[in-house]
Formats: sequence, C-alpha cells, structure tokens
Amino acid sequence: MKKIILSLLLAAVSLGASAQFEHGTKYVGASLTGLGFGYSKSTDFYIGMKANAGYFVSDGWMLLGEFGWEHQNGTSCVGLGVAGRYYLQQNGLYFSGALKYKHFGPKTNVVYLTPEVGYCFYLNDHVSLEPAIFCDFALNEFKDFTKIGLKVGFSYYF
Repeated sequence: MKKIILSLLLAAVSLGASAQFEHGTKYVGASLTGLGFGYSKSTDFYIGMKANAGYFVSDGWMLLGEFGWEHQNGTSCVGLGVAGRYYLQQNGLYFSGALKYKHFGPKTNVVYLTPEVGYCFYLNDHVSLEPAIFCDFALNEFKDFTKIGLKVGFSYYF
C-alpha cells in the first residue's frame, strides 16, 4: 500500500513539473487549420497554415506573433496577428486570445478577435502536438467572415 501511495504522489508531483511554461522559455510552432464552420453560407470551406513564435513573459503566460495563409471560398489571404496565451500548469490546457489582420484582396481587409482553447500533448520535453478549437470573430465584416474552426499544431519549446 505504501508503494502505491508513494507512486501516486510522485506521479502528481511530476505532472506539476512543467518547465515548458516557465519564464524565459521560447516557442516556435506551425499549425494546419480547417474543418471550419462559417457564420453564413459564404464560408462553407476553408483551409490554412500558420507559423507562430512566442516568449513566456512569466510562468504560464506567453506572448505570440503569428503569420498565416488561408484559402476560403476560392480566395486566398495572408494575415498577421498578436496573441496572449495562458497555460494551466497542472495539465497543459491553454486559453488564448488574439487580434488578427487578414488581407483578402485589394478591397477586403478583415480584423479578427480570436478566442481559442487548446491542449498540449507533449511528445518529449520540448516537442508538443497542440489541437485547439477557435472562433474568428470578424470585427468589420461579421456576417461574411466569422467562423469557428479546429486546428492541429506542432510546437517546439526551448
């Protein structure tokens, strides 16, 4: 019985030991977005790729910059964004909020507010697989560009 209790205590302590979320840790990642659902019928299908870089400004809090490409309704766009992310240090669950700018063409530029919830599955001490669900709220073209989507990311913490 003592061995079982000791094993459970060691497991609980090791789950809380998350050096990846400490102040000063750097982050780079790439993700594939898609499987989205639009607010209107004009956003039936989209797919995209995104690259991220970030820095933990304090334990559990990361600031991110991102660059992305997306194809939606026969039109491609590029975008830039800034985000903040908070990690629950006990289990890898994170909450994020971003402000993004996407350029769809000469006459269509959209600003998004994007909340996101995801989880970090660590493959080793530095590499993680990060599925997430997000909602892109279009601030200036709500009806035509707001969407909910899923993404899968691959990240490296160093």
